[in-house]
Amino acid sequence: MFKLELDGERPIFQQIADGLEDAVLSGALGEGAQLPSITELSVQYTINPATALKGINLLVDQGVAYKKRGVGMFVAEGARAALQKKRQGEFARRYVRALAAEARRLGLGRERLLEMVAREYDRDSD
Repeated sequence: MFKLELDGERPIFQQIADGLEDAVLSGALGEGAQLPSITELSVQYTINPATALKGINLLVDQGVAYKKRGVGMFVAEGARAALQKKRQGEFARRYVRALAAEARRLGLGRERLLEMVAREYDRDSD
């Protein structure tokens, strides 16, 4: 099962959904894999089963998970690619826009900014 550190800053159901998304993105939960049951989630994280269900239902609403009646919830085909696309858009809105705005305030040109990003990207991959 995936490991999740619950924090008090976001709703628990959202943290459950995000944790399951992370598990799909990392490959810990592959497409077609069964998700942890509502009971497993509620016991492991000491949360109300309705909260766990709400988190999983977010994934169902996004088409990332689906239910097999009487069997459980599963990761949908194409879920990883869909989550990558979703998270890339969120990444651009949350981080890249702010980075570009700060670079403009500091008088950094586009090329200089790209050089800086490339250097840091390469440094972290070593």
